[in-house]
Amino acid sequence: MKPLWLLPVDGSPPALRAVDHVVREVARNVTAPAILLVNVQPPLPSDVARFVDSGVLQDYHREAASNSLAVARARLDTAGLAYAPHILIGDPAPTIVDFARDQRCTLIVIGARGLGSVAGVLLGSVTNRVIHLTDLPVLVVK
Repeated sequence: MKPLWLLPVDGSPPALRAVDHVVREVARNVTAPAILLVNVQPPLPSDVARFVDSGVLQDYHREAASNSLAVARARLDTAGLAYAPHILIGDPAPTIVDFARDQRCTLIVIGARGLGSVAGVLLGSVTNRVIHLTDLPVLVVK
């Protein structure tokens, strides 16, 4: 069975270091893993979202996610690595964990800190929550 790695990115330098790490690791292996490149967009508050057309809301999330994924996609493309991009909406940590489980990922590769406004003591709050919520192996790239 081919390994399946989940690579959540938010466009931050630590997330891009995780992308670079995946590129280096794949170059060393005979069998390249399948890569799921993920960006999780936080939902808009319901008091705002209920006044916005669902199509406009989808466009907003797609544009924001595309901007966050752009550099990661370019690096993976340059390395010649195949990946499947996914845009998810929800609370980042549980959304990442649920998606990884649903897709039967074998590894989550994540940057130590992201763009979140609240950081954990040693790790970013999303990274810390992912580690605690999943039973999958997690590789944290500093």
